[in-house]
Amino acid sequence: MSGTIANSLAIVAGALVGTMLKMGIGEKYKTIVMNAMGLSIVLVGLQMTLKSQNILVLILALTIGGLIGEFFNIDGLMNRFGEIVTEKAGDRFGDVGKAMVNASLVFCIGAMAIVGSIEEGLTGNASILYAKAMLDGIISIVFAASMGIGTALSALLVFLYQGSMTLGAGLLENVVTKDMIAEISGTGGLLILAIGTNMLKMTDIKLANFLPALPLAAILTAAGLF
Repeated sequence: MSGTIANSLAIVAGALVGTMLKMGIGEKYKTIVMNAMGLSIVLVGLQMTLKSQNILVLILALTIGGLIGEFFNIDGLMNRFGEIVTEKAGDRFGDVGKAMVNASLVFCIGAMAIVGSIEEGLTGNASILYAKAMLDGIISIVFAASMGIGTALSALLVFLYQGSMTLGAGLLENVVTKDMIAEISGTGGLLILAIGTNMLKMTDIKLANFLPALPLAAILTAAGLF
């Protein structure tokens, strides 16, 4: 669990630094930071998307997963949770819930979280998660500088998400293949790309409704139908 703990602490530390920077940044500069972050996330998402080796899996996973998410209104539930967090925290900290939800999506969607957590659980080698911790720490600085201290709360979700995979690595060892990880990464990349376009106000996609697409990408790959 050392890699996940380091990852979570890096996010909190980065968020604190970013929040301090936010206090001294004028509004027009905050907009520039937000735009830079949006463009960077689009690039990261694009790079991840290109890892997909089967476009049909990606398309079907997104379509079916989106329908499932829409039926259960996952986006609405997550936004409501974010609103409750914001209400509890108070207006002085900005939209805490929104920052937490957006940051959590970026930190949890991706191959490094999955592969790194499983590897640490199986071998005790946390090098992938240590590398992810450094990247997430830097990203959390920029996120917090533009969206506020709510970014730090995403560390709890990262801890639970990655920690559960590390503890259950023995069960996942013979289930998750390299092909499955590639398709999960490609599908997750599109979602991360959409986070960036939402931040740039180019789109208004209900991203959480597409979360079922991630396990579906793995299931469709394992089925070998395409």
